[in-house]
Amino acid sequence: MLDIRLSHRSAAPSVVRMEKMEKIAFLGLGNMGAAMAHRLLVAGHPLTVWNRTTSRALPLVAAGAHQARTPADAVGGADVVITMLAGPEAVWQVMDGPDGAALALRPGTRLIDMSTIGPQAVGELERRLPDGVMLVDAPVMGSVDRAAAGELTVLAGGDPDPVLKILECFGTVTRCGGTGSGAALKLVLINSVIGGVALVGEALALADTLGLPEELVVGAMAKGPLAGAVQRAFAQEAHFPVALAAKDVGLATAAADLPVARAVLDRLTAFPELADQDLSQAAHRIRTDRIRTDHIRTDHIRTDRSHTHR
Repeated sequence: MLDIRLSHRSAAPSVVRMEKMEKIAFLGLGNMGAAMAHRLLVAGHPLTVWNRTTSRALPLVAAGAHQARTPADAVGGADVVITMLAGPEAVWQVMDGPDGAALALRPGTRLIDMSTIGPQAVGELERRLPDGVMLVDAPVMGSVDRAAAGELTVLAGGDPDPVLKILECFGTVTRCGGTGSGAALKLVLINSVIGGVALVGEALALADTLGLPEELVVGAMAKGPLAGAVQRAFAQEAHFPVALAAKDVGLATAAADLPVARAVLDRLTAFPELADQDLSQAAHRIRTDRIRTDHIRTDHIRTDRSHTHR
């Protein structure tokens, strides 16, 4: 687009080339999605949003976004479509069906899937897309606080160049390789975080059993290889629901034989009441549950010894 303005220094017009802002459709307004969509509004992109629970879109509408009735309505006029959904099943529900996004995608549209769904699902998604639609898988590392600040790590698989400016609205872009490689690296990284947090919970349970003060133990672990996991286990501003963490570990154990990850998954799913709470609460529960279990085991041993002496 050309913007012709009269210069104050000359009677001749000066020509200023204005950058075209691509129309973006954003599907999925959970805690992460809503924060990321707001970043696009701040950057000046025309934005259409959709979410299954329509009330989630209201703050974005108040900030200037347009709310679509269905996924198909959202993507119809978009240059770029971004999906930020809970998992593979949520992606299929949004993409398929009479009101789904897939059939409404126009040739030349760029689809950025930022959900954590794993490389196998990314490959299936690519096969389901209409001809002429380009797919970039770009899941992210970081929680809601970093999403709001534009400080996420974006793991891009495929060719991110046509959508690089958009991805940079969310944080630092890491090029991972071909389509699906971003999704693959996300599984590796997020499972190392989740496993580390679970290990911190058990390490603290061991420290409690041995009578060590928390301040001493946490301080020592924070100076060692588990420093990042310790920080995440005690995070206050993050919100990564335990249910989503369990989903991510499930994707990993479905992709490879991972006995330790299966044990972590068992621990996460043992506390259904924590499903909507942050992962840090799982570490706390693993710690306290282990203490309770140890006390019960100790009581049984004492009872058995008492019967033996009789």
